[in-house]
Amino acid sequence: MDPVKSSSLDASASLSSTLLSALRAWWLEHHGWLLRAAVAILAVFALLKLGSEFWRLVWDSSRIAAIDLKFRHIEVQRWFAGLPVYSYRHGAVYPPATYAMLWPLVGWLNFTAARWVWAASSVVMLAWLTWLIASRIGADAPVERAFVALLLLSMNATGVAIGNGQLIVHCLCLLLTGLFVLRRGRRVWREDLVAAGLILLALMKPSITAFFFWGVLLFPGRLRPATLVVCGYIALTLFAATFQGAGISALITAWLQNSSGLATHGGYADLDVWLAEAGLARWGLPASLLALVLLGVWTYIHRTVDVWLILGVTSAVARLAVYHLVYDDLLMLLPMLALFRIAKRGAPAEGRDVLAGILLAIMIVIMLAPARLQFPTSPWLPLFVTIHAVVWLVVLLFLLRQAWLDHAHVGLPLARGELAPA
Repeated sequence: MDPVKSSSLDASASLSSTLLSALRAWWLEHHGWLLRAAVAILAVFALLKLGSEFWRLVWDSSRIAAIDLKFRHIEVQRWFAGLPVYSYRHGAVYPPATYAMLWPLVGWLNFTAARWVWAASSVVMLAWLTWLIASRIGADAPVERAFVALLLLSMNATGVAIGNGQLIVHCLCLLLTGLFVLRRGRRVWREDLVAAGLILLALMKPSITAFFFWGVLLFPGRLRPATLVVCGYIALTLFAATFQGAGISALITAWLQNSSGLATHGGYADLDVWLAEAGLARWGLPASLLALVLLGVWTYIHRTVDVWLILGVTSAVARLAVYHLVYDDLLMLLPMLALFRIAKRGAPAEGRDVLAGILLAIMIVIMLAPARLQFPTSPWLPLFVTIHAVVWLVVLLFLLRQAWLDHAHVGLPLARGELAPA
């Protein structure tokens, strides 16, 4: 190597190391009041956003009030009345099993009552998910636990999901609870049945939870929980199909056609949209399946690293690989929690703790951005989409590198991904 270039690289590395050390020292000196300030700001955002969105879910009478719950209510009612669903509404993009899972909440009620029942279930799920995150992430001080809890509660995506009556809060809560039950590794039928039941219910929205199925296989390292989930899902699909005149194959085909049609133009910052913009829309489903397979290979290789790191990578891939709208941006909560874990380690190697903290701060800012910036009529739409996509991809690459480094040094304190707080 040219001595001049080598000297330049050494000087650049030294400058970067000095800057990262200075940032780390500044954080250690001021982190107390900075965390408290962040908690106060996030609490205000959470209070304002959740208050307005629960009002939209239960009391609002406008066109967008509980809009997704309204569609699910119509679809479930039609499904179990034996009326066509997929041909009636091309926005019906949920598989047959989903309607069987949703019936206990919305299938036997009028819409007004269904709004109240859904709101009550959302409060329970949101409270449980908040507790689950705060207790499992490894936050030591109360202010740290408040901070990670408010990451969930203040996100714009959380509020939009509540106001729309979307499924992601329920899915994430059920999914994470089921995966953590499996991580206990007790190999008893009771726990396997509980975990499988929770994960099965989380599959009510497979575009969110299907990517996490590798965890069902690899976290316990045995087939019984995964077999229970698969058998349960097949049983629910067959049960739901008995209420429709069309055969099971026709129903699955119609579901996939609706899903593919919506995926190419409805979402943003995902593989389906990018391929459609490149004139390769027909490759959307194969590309998503390839991403799912590659994620499985990656998860198997890195199965011994911190569980939150695996969840963060899985969640980021799930968000970027298939069609999603702004409420499903809640998937990016798990990468944010993984960044928190890395920053909290305080490992000075390559300044990864500082870089994780910087990325987390950027993520917090963009995830607070209001949904109106993403409306088709907004002049900020291109900037909104570009910033989110770039930041998410950078975070995914950072987490992938962190997992590779942890995998290469399995002796790190969190290398086994313990469930207990670090």
